[in-house]
Amino acid sequence: MNQTRVRFAPSPTGAPHVGNIRTALFDYLWARHTGPSGKFILRIEDTDQAREVENGLELILDSLRYLGLQWDEGPDVGGAFGPYRQSERLHIYKEHAERLIAQGNAYYCYCTAERLDQMRKDQQARGLPTRYDYHCRDLSAADRAAHERAGDPRVVRLAVPREGKTTLPDFIHGDLTIDNSQVDDQVLLKSDGFPTYHLAVVVDDHLMQISHVIRGDDWIPSFPKHVLLYQAFGWEIPPHGHVPNVLGNDKKKLSKRHGSTSVTQFRDDGYLPEAMLNFLALMGWAYDDKTELFTRDQLIANFTLDKIGHAPAVFDPAKLEWMNGVYIRELADDDLATRLQPYIPQADPATLRALAPFVKTRIKKLSEIVAIADFLFEEDLEYDPQLLIGKGMDAASTSAALRAASATLEKYPEGAFDDEEKIEAELRADAEKLGQKNAQFFGALRVAVTGKMVTPPLMGVMRIMGREKTLRRIARALQLVQ
Repeated sequence: MNQTRVRFAPSPTGAPHVGNIRTALFDYLWARHTGPSGKFILRIEDTDQAREVENGLELILDSLRYLGLQWDEGPDVGGAFGPYRQSERLHIYKEHAERLIAQGNAYYCYCTAERLDQMRKDQQARGLPTRYDYHCRDLSAADRAAHERAGDPRVVRLAVPREGKTTLPDFIHGDLTIDNSQVDDQVLLKSDGFPTYHLAVVVDDHLMQISHVIRGDDWIPSFPKHVLLYQAFGWEIPPHGHVPNVLGNDKKKLSKRHGSTSVTQFRDDGYLPEAMLNFLALMGWAYDDKTELFTRDQLIANFTLDKIGHAPAVFDPAKLEWMNGVYIRELADDDLATRLQPYIPQADPATLRALAPFVKTRIKKLSEIVAIADFLFEEDLEYDPQLLIGKGMDAASTSAALRAASATLEKYPEGAFDDEEKIEAELRADAEKLGQKNAQFFGALRVAVTGKMVTPPLMGVMRIMGREKTLRRIARALQLVQ
């Protein structure tokens, strides 16, 4: 097969987490790296209907769209190899399961849930691995016929060879080999007609002409069942690579205990898709031992399967924040203002545009704009009046500072706050006349105008805020401090 066709095949059981989307990114980058003919396919594995959530598909689509991982074929865009939802392909799995039975590579199992439960308990009590005991595999023809006449519920199980070994070449880990005696006779088709993952993934990957299977390390234990299925059908096995897991800083598998791990949550927290894309690509892949910043086009140009590492990747939130800050600083002011808008919806675009150059060096996430600049978009401020009285100051000296600042600012008409250097020089002169340190004088003024002790540059804040609101807030502060 000359065409690269790779698939991302999530289950709609919730928002995809970092590890899921990192694997999808590797699929996407490999498809795009191989040229215009490369295809990135989205297939929804929705056969476990009990775990499916109502908006599961939309959460998957949102996560991919956030990072710009546009798929070429999928449930919403169609394609020549659909349907792309497994729940719409049940007849296909049934046909292939029956083919396996006819060949002797699978068999019907009539065991009840109660028998299977007791079988596992007995095995555990004897210290044995819990696996199917071949009971129905060894049924006589007469016993099978009796079950069929009775209409007993049945599943289809894979007839794993009891001897020999099964090997899968893995382009990340090297050859994976296991003794067949350690492999369970896995259920392939459930009694309700739905396939298990093992049958569906092999059938779909073959019929959809998947050229490379890139999936997480979690699926390594399943490889012998998949190899045996490929061999039973007489199909060529596409190259497989199992991407190492993503770990937290504690070197344990990434989970909710490490914080927000759903990709949509990172979006909502204010991480740029460019930064998230760059960060995820470096979790398990590296171009060299020093380059850390890549554009999308650079990732596509440089991504190759041989550079995927075999060691687990560590999710480092501090590094993600650093990288996000780098990307924020590189944004044009107009672009940054547009991206900040959802976090302060009440802000007018012109004010955000004026604010952008002041905040881009101070935030590492877009959401931080709220804590830094929400005061600009509020009519009245609520804060502890004690904040107005700085170190070495009292109510009288603070009032004097605010009155002097108000008198100086009142001399400037609306729209004349642009001359920040001149205004600041006059205010510094006011502080000197009062015998106050600049930190004391401007500290009181900053709290009066913003309600905060730390803000973007005060002169710029007052210019953006305007004469009327600035003077009104100073007047209010004077009432609070007296």
